[in-house]
Amino acid sequence: MNKRRFSVAMLALALSAGGMVSAQAQESWPSRPITIMGGFPNGSGVDIYARKLAEPLGRALGVTVVVDNRSGAGGNIASDYVAKARPDGYTLLLATAGTHAINASLYRSLPFDPFRDVTHIALLGDVPNVMTVSPERRPQFSTCRAFIGAARAKPGGLNYASTGNGASTHLAGVQFAQAAGIDIVHVPYRGQPGAQTALLGGDVDVFFNQSGPTIGAVKQGQVRALAVLTPTRLAALPDVPTVAEACGLPAFDSSTWYGILAPPGLPAPIQERLNREIVKIINEPDFKNWLVETQGISPPTATTPAEFRAIHERDIARWREVVQKSGATVD
Repeated sequence: MNKRRFSVAMLALALSAGGMVSAQAQESWPSRPITIMGGFPNGSGVDIYARKLAEPLGRALGVTVVVDNRSGAGGNIASDYVAKARPDGYTLLLATAGTHAINASLYRSLPFDPFRDVTHIALLGDVPNVMTVSPERRPQFSTCRAFIGAARAKPGGLNYASTGNGASTHLAGVQFAQAAGIDIVHVPYRGQPGAQTALLGGDVDVFFNQSGPTIGAVKQGQVRALAVLTPTRLAALPDVPTVAEACGLPAFDSSTWYGILAPPGLPAPIQERLNREIVKIINEPDFKNWLVETQGISPPTATTPAEFRAIHERDIARWREVVQKSGATVD
């Protein structure tokens, strides 16, 4: 009996000590560099945002914040890595509606659950897609209606690039083809740089690219923006018409979101600290101006982890309907 009591007492002491260590770890967090994982290559919209956020977040937390991109499988490689990482606040993910809402129904199977295997930290903004062509390689596509007319005249004869199977740039093309009643061929690439190079080289006809990497290319004359795939124009591209104006496709919206996620089980104090610092950074005038004027990203109106979680859950259902209607699947 005494031995049993001693064992129980020692177990209780061990559990108590473990709790004290955990609490001390939370109090001392962060004490070493933090990594923001990204699922797409350098130069992608995700990479651009992650690097812009890393510096001020590092200053706010007093540690170095580094960006590590592990591209492939529509962002699933990085997503799976973070889903299985230790929930200690040192590994984060710059996720998208593509990686954590679209992929939930687009892929036949995933090694992680896009909704349950995360801790929601903060939304980073709404990201529109822009329909672009090469003015040098495809001068005949001076307008969206010209592109649609050519596609209808030759079903399956035109193609579009994407940043990978399951990415928002892929499903934007699916949505557009469905709404316009055309048949265009999907050509996936490993990230934005590869898809953009294919567009400029004439290997593909059109690229429904995210606004961030597109704005600079439009202003430099490398690409022609035929339409913004949202109901309203972008402040960064005020002369580019909406998809309703340019293509005659009303009520069309192909915007997605960026957000910061962490592994499941992240302690609430770390979650709250990260949320507080990130929301503060996003609302700084210089950062907000960078978002709107150079990236075409609308700052989020939802600021709490709970609001982010609700939007995430709603978007999984919304994109499931789009995917089912399109018939698109990825093994």
